[in-house]
Amino acid sequence: MTISREAVPASAWPLLSAARVGYSARAEEIYDEVLREVAARIAATGSIGKADIGALVLWKRIRADTRWARRLGDMPDQQVREATAAAVAAANDDRLPVADAGRQGCAELRKVPGFRHGPALASALLTAAAPDRMAVYDRRAMTGLSRLGLELTGWNDRYGRYLHRIEVLRAVAAEYGEDWRARDVDIALYHLGGDG
Repeated sequence: MTISREAVPASAWPLLSAARVGYSARAEEIYDEVLREVAARIAATGSIGKADIGALVLWKRIRADTRWARRLGDMPDQQVREATAAAVAAANDDRLPVADAGRQGCAELRKVPGFRHGPALASALLTAAAPDRMAVYDRRAMTGLSRLGLELTGWNDRYGRYLHRIEVLRAVAAEYGEDWRARDVDIALYHLGGDG
């Protein structure tokens, strides 16, 4: 189910704005160093290699002592780059609405081990691939959405529906004179979801 701007409660903006301010600039500067470094390499190459995936696994704090990590390690980097190049292109295709670009990027990433279930790691790669369009998905951001009254239910097309909500919240920010990127919204949701 998609939501409209009208479905966003009036209380959402003060909570979201305060949460964005609460996530300190220094924390973002230091924590996002890895994300920015990987994003620069993706911009230069147009694809994501195993070393960059490894860096984003560390950045996202995802467990890598799993079968998918072993299968990814056994896959030739050139094959990984071919699959991820299509995901990078999809995430940056400005002819597509953001939610559709995210959906298509996730679909392309399913060719790579580690991206067949849940959007957490895929969202990190897609955000590094298109930092101004995509947003990082995690359970704290989901808690933040819940606190705003915009809870996501069900797993079908979860990342696409999440991105739709991100875009709605960017529109709310614009109404208040703020030019937020998708990453600004996900940081605010993450911070809001971690309080209490």
